[in-house]
Amino acid sequence: MKKVITKIYIILFTLLLSAGCSDFEEINDRPDQFPSDEVSAKFFLTGLQIELYAPNRYPYWRAQLIHADRYAGQFTFGFNGCWWNDGLCYTYDIGYTDAAYDWIAGYIVKLSAYMNFVQEGGELENDKYYAIGLIMKGMYYQMYTDIFGMVSYSEALNPDIITPKYDSQAEIYAGVIAELDEAMTIIGDAADTGQGVELLAENDLFFNGDLQQWKKLANSLKLRMGLRAQGAPGASFAESAITTALQNELLTTSGDNVLMEKDTEIDQFQNAAYGDVWYNFDVGSNWTVGKTLIDNLRNNNDPRLFKYAQPIDGGEVVFTKPSAGQGAALFDKHVAFIMEQLDDAGVPYTRVDGDGTITVTITEGTYYVGQPTRLNADIYTHVKEALFCRPAEIIINPKNQGLPIFSEIVFTAAEGNFLQAEAIVKGLASGDAQSLYQEGIRQAMLVWEVDPAEIENFLATEEMALLNGSTTENLEKIATQRWIAAYTDGFEAWAIVRDSGYPSELYQGVSDYDIYSAGTLNGAYPQRMRYGTGAYNTNGANTEMANQAQGPDEQRTKLWWAK
Repeated sequence: MKKVITKIYIILFTLLLSAGCSDFEEINDRPDQFPSDEVSAKFFLTGLQIELYAPNRYPYWRAQLIHADRYAGQFTFGFNGCWWNDGLCYTYDIGYTDAAYDWIAGYIVKLSAYMNFVQEGGELENDKYYAIGLIMKGMYYQMYTDIFGMVSYSEALNPDIITPKYDSQAEIYAGVIAELDEAMTIIGDAADTGQGVELLAENDLFFNGDLQQWKKLANSLKLRMGLRAQGAPGASFAESAITTALQNELLTTSGDNVLMEKDTEIDQFQNAAYGDVWYNFDVGSNWTVGKTLIDNLRNNNDPRLFKYAQPIDGGEVVFTKPSAGQGAALFDKHVAFIMEQLDDAGVPYTRVDGDGTITVTITEGTYYVGQPTRLNADIYTHVKEALFCRPAEIIINPKNQGLPIFSEIVFTAAEGNFLQAEAIVKGLASGDAQSLYQEGIRQAMLVWEVDPAEIENFLATEEMALLNGSTTENLEKIATQRWIAAYTDGFEAWAIVRDSGYPSELYQGVSDYDIYSAGTLNGAYPQRMRYGTGAYNTNGANTEMANQAQGPDEQRTKLWWAK
C-alpha cells in the first residue's frame, strides 16, 4: 500500500463523507466544485474499504477485539494484570455495545453517499464502480445482519425515509444475493473501471482494480450466504444460490486471497491495527490466545500454531491463597484448574506447596497453552499471563517501527475451497470434497507463510486432514478448519460457530460458575449483539417491531440461520 496516497484518500473521504447530508446536497448542487477530469469514485472506495475492515481504534478495539474476537473464542482477557476478567461483554455492557453498534450502523451513511455518487444519474456515474459498491454493500450487510439479526436494508438507502423499517434476515440475504448477481452481470467480462482518472488501481486495497477478482469475491460471498441460509425457514432461494455460485468462478487460489494490507504509518484514529491497542496502554489492554484454538492446533500438529501464537513465558509463578472470602474457599479448585491446563498441554513443571502459597516452576522449553474462555473474577488472580500464549508478534506489532503487520482478512481462497467441500458433503453438489478440503487447508496455511513441505506433511499424515468419517463428523472438520482459518477475522469466526455449532466446546457455553462467568447469558453462548441505544433513540418503533419479530433484544436470542 502506498502510504502517502492512502493518507490523501482518507483525508478526502473524511472531508466529503463524514461531514453530513447537507454537504452532499451542496456537492450535488455545485458539481463544478469538483471537475470531472479530477475526481473519480476511486478516491472514495479506499475509505469504504478501510472503514469496514480496519476502522479507527475506538470501534476496532470495542467491536472487533472486545466482542467478535472473544465471542469467537480466539482471544481472551482475564489474566492477572488485564483490566478485565474474561466475562467482559458476556455480561452486557452498554458502552462497549453502543461503540460497536454506532460504528457498523453508521457505515450506511458512507456507503449511501458512495452509491448515490456512482449510480445512474449520479455526479460520478460509472456502472463498474456501482457494481463494486453493490459488492461492498453485500459484504457490509452480511456482517451487519449476522451481528444483530434484523436491520434496516430495503429502505436504508432511501433519503426520503427517516425511520426505515427493519427487514428480516431472510429478506436481507435474498436481497443481497440478488444484488451480487446484479453486480456480476454488470461486470461481465470487463477487466477495469475505465480510462484516465476513472481507472481503478492502487486506490483499491483489495484487488488493485481487477474487476474479475471483484466478480469472484461477489460469487464467493453468494456461496457463503447461500450455505448459511440453507435449511433456515423461508430460505427457498438458498439452494439455487448455491448451485449457481458453484457454476461460476470462486476465490480458490493464492492469488485470489482478499487481504487488506495494513498501513504501518497511518494514525490509529484513521486506520487501526491490534498493535494500537497492545502497545498504547501497557499490559492492562493485552490479551491471550484462547484454549480452544491452541488445543486444535497443538493436538493436531498443525504448523500454524507457531504462526498464530507465541510460546508461553513459563518460569516461576506463585499462587497465593486469599485470606478470606470466596477466593479462599475456592483456592484449591482454582489452582487445580490452572494446573490442568498445563497438564493437558504436556507442560512439565515442579510444584512446591507452602503455607498459603503454591510455587510452580515450568521446566525450560517451548510450550503452547491456550487460556480458557470466559474465566470469571474469582479465578482472575491465579490466571498468570506467563502460563498462556500471546498472539504472534506479526499480529500485534506496533506501527512506525518498520515491523510487518498481518493483513486484514476480508475473504480467503481457503474459504472458497471449504465452502465447496461443505456443499458436496451436504449433498448439495457433486465433486471431490476431500481434495477441496485439503486445498482449503493448504491455502489457509499459505496465507500465514507456512513452509510448503510442512503443509504437505500435515495433509499426508494427520487425521484432521481427512474427511473419512460420517457426514456429521466431516462437517465438523470443515467448520473447525473454517474457524481456524478465520483467525483475526472475529466476526466471521463467531458466525461460523453459531451457524455450525463447532467448535462444540465454545458453542455449548459454560456451567461451572466457580470458574467461568455466567454473564447476562446465564452461561449460554452469545448468539447476537444487542442493538445500541442509537437504534432506540432514532428508530425506536421499528426497533421494537424487530424485537417482536425475531425475539427479545438479548445476546442469547438466536438468529434466523443459527444452529
